[in-house]
Amino acid sequence: MSKHTRPGVDPFTERTPRVAAARHLTRRAGRDKAGRFLAEGAQAAREALRFGRVHELFVTVAAAERNPELVADAEDRGVPVSVITDKAAAGLSETVTPQGVVAVCDLLDQPLATALDGTPRLVAVLVGVTDPGNAGTVTRVADAAGADAVLFAGDTVDPHNGKAVRASTGSLFHLPIARDRSVEAVLDACRAAGLRLIAADGYAPVDLDEAEDELVRPTAWVFGSEAHGLPDAVLAATDAVMRVPLYGRAESLNLATAAAVCLYASARVQRRR
Repeated sequence: MSKHTRPGVDPFTERTPRVAAARHLTRRAGRDKAGRFLAEGAQAAREALRFGRVHELFVTVAAAERNPELVADAEDRGVPVSVITDKAAAGLSETVTPQGVVAVCDLLDQPLATALDGTPRLVAVLVGVTDPGNAGTVTRVADAAGADAVLFAGDTVDPHNGKAVRASTGSLFHLPIARDRSVEAVLDACRAAGLRLIAADGYAPVDLDEAEDELVRPTAWVFGSEAHGLPDAVLAATDAVMRVPLYGRAESLNLATAAAVCLYASARVQRRR
């Protein structure tokens, strides 16, 4: 018998009230109502324990045995650790192969003014991005590039979506996150924080190689969806529009790759100068 189970105490099933309540968090309406979300996987749970507020850690017996340090960290922090069945884990997962580790966490988004507090120098703004994998990967890229915040504007995917959380590989817990249904409010908040707005667009007349001197200023990069890009109204509302130069025969770059190039271009120039 595993040390994570006790005699006479069976693992929670999918019908256990706490598991059933957590299952509601796989949907956006459930997350918004409860003010909580699920972080699946050992890496996400590890970062949640370090940088977020975790209410409960669900683990299967096998997952607990694979990650004893994670279970011990949760217990040391006073976070309840609940053993669940494989079927219960599948109900909390949005993957084909559940990892058996799920942390129940407080939502991370904060008001725009709070996320942009201080003197931010590099921010990523996602407008109308509906693919959660792209959103999570851009969050990871922004974290790696040393950005100060990631802002979700307009009809953009929930950053707490399960796939977005997994794609961020824990970065969601590392930097301020804010979301607002008004794109105008997000852009105005960036300007109020002293940021210059630069839109990334594959058809822009100016490319990054020609604009290095402009990137030294505090910048909010504005990215649109991979399928539709940024609306004309948003492009018109920014201070500059730039493209990533393509030296080979590829037609374009996907959103996350283009965001990585843009954010790192700014990060390199800002840190060098």
